[in-house]
Amino acid sequence: MPVYSYTARDRHGEKTGGRLEAAGRPAALSALQRQGLVPIELKEGAVAADGRSGSAERKRLFSGFGFNRAPRMSSRENLLFSRELADLLSSGMKLGHALHTLALRKTGRGRDELVTSLRDDVMQGAALSEAMSRYPKTFSTLYISMIRAGEAAGALPETLEALCTHFERVHGAREKVAMALVYPGIVLSLGILTLLGLVIFIIPRFSAVFEELGGTLPLMTRMLIGGSRFLLDYGWAVVLVLGVLVWLARRWLRTPNGILWWDRSQLRWPVLKGITASNAYANFARTLETLVRNGVPILQALSIVEQTVGNAVIAREIHAARERVTDGSSIAAPLAAGGVFPVALTDMLAIGEQSGDLAGALRHIGRRYERRLEHAIALLTTILEPVLILFVAIMVGFVAISMLTAVFDLTSGLQM
Repeated sequence: MPVYSYTARDRHGEKTGGRLEAAGRPAALSALQRQGLVPIELKEGAVAADGRSGSAERKRLFSGFGFNRAPRMSSRENLLFSRELADLLSSGMKLGHALHTLALRKTGRGRDELVTSLRDDVMQGAALSEAMSRYPKTFSTLYISMIRAGEAAGALPETLEALCTHFERVHGAREKVAMALVYPGIVLSLGILTLLGLVIFIIPRFSAVFEELGGTLPLMTRMLIGGSRFLLDYGWAVVLVLGVLVWLARRWLRTPNGILWWDRSQLRWPVLKGITASNAYANFARTLETLVRNGVPILQALSIVEQTVGNAVIAREIHAARERVTDGSSIAAPLAAGGVFPVALTDMLAIGEQSGDLAGALRHIGRRYERRLEHAIALLTTILEPVLILFVAIMVGFVAISMLTAVFDLTSGLQM
């Protein structure tokens, strides 16, 4: 009969370990549960004398040398984890056992270590929100605040469901924007590659032929040949300079002034303004609705929305509105005072506050701007595709006309 080594926690949360014989892994888990133990680790065979596996010992060693980073989950893994945890809790399973069930689902990624750590902290008596707050790169301020409110209200499964719905909407909006840019991106990339191929491989061959034939080339052809030679001789320098400029621009765009300039520019550019503004207002409404519906105080909710709205200009206005709020409940007038938020949005907020259904008003606002976002994305796609195709056609046409004009001029000179 196989021998299993285990690490578990007893009813008092104390860590213990040992070995037992069982017909299989399910039988070993059942035996531990009958003893009142919650398994943390169960392996077939022996473990180290101090109850730690060789793998855990190696993790500790690498962590000491700075090679082990804090575990984290991607946004999709976080959404899947939240959905599975909500389902388990809704079925009546206790939080500790639900986390233990998820910890047993090994994926070979950082998710395993993170979920195991959450389980251990909860089994030691920590609140789930407290355990999650140790991983800010995975669990945002919005997420932790919602979990804390759900714990206080005794409605953790419902809170997790609300979080899942919220993040599914956010991911859906991002995917719509990304998918709208796929086809134009492909057209532009192929156009640039085609031009580079002509400039690097085709034009030099024509240039050699033109030199043999002699004669004066048209201005367009001379410009094209000169540009081709420059790229062949100094292309590496052009790539280096562009790389440095892009690196410097990205660094500056990560500074507060750079972020503010970029976000303000997006709110001014034609067509793009509709996408940026609609996405930000929809995100504002959906996030605030989720927080208000789950009992988070309005000032705290505004502080969270300020960090998650996704646009620095709108975030600054939300921060200013928080300072204008006097009674801690009315937010429509403070938001309208800055002139950044649309009048229609603030009017709907005011109606929701007057009727006592702020969450309902925010839901309607979210739907309205989600529809506007879809319309703006469709408009961008409709405009961008022909513009890019025309741009590529003009560039390729310029090359073709330049070469053909030179050929016609030189051949006509030879005939004479």
